[in-house]
Amino acid sequence: MLQLDFQKNPDGLVPAIVQDGKTGQVLMLAYLNQEAWELCQKTGLGTYWSRSRQEIWVKGKTSGNLQKIQEIRVDCDLDTVILKVEQVGGAACHEGYPSCFFRKLNPDGTLTVVEERVFSPEKVYAPKPPSQS
Repeated sequence: MLQLDFQKNPDGLVPAIVQDGKTGQVLMLAYLNQEAWELCQKTGLGTYWSRSRQEIWVKGKTSGNLQKIQEIRVDCDLDTVILKVEQVGGAACHEGYPSCFFRKLNPDGTLTVVEERVFSPEKVYAPKPPSQS
């Protein structure tokens, strides 16, 4: 298995640029640690290290919007990857948009939403009621 250079960054993480495999649109930027890198290759699913939660997460495990890896590209320094994926459900962003880059910066410094929401985060991530057994 190819070994990435996780030691180059002090946090031991490697950036992963995630693109739509058909259109090339950048869907998101995530980070891989050694375990996430190995899981991406083993499972074929976009699996990352969450810097905020400090844990491994499979993209779409909660929402159903999984990322099926079609191709992995590695840069010349072995410290950045591009994952070309099939984005199941059409949304990579936890805010319900196809891409995490759904806003553009205007000359006046404001942001404009330039994509349409695919799902409502409030409905997808709402707490589930306890099951009755």
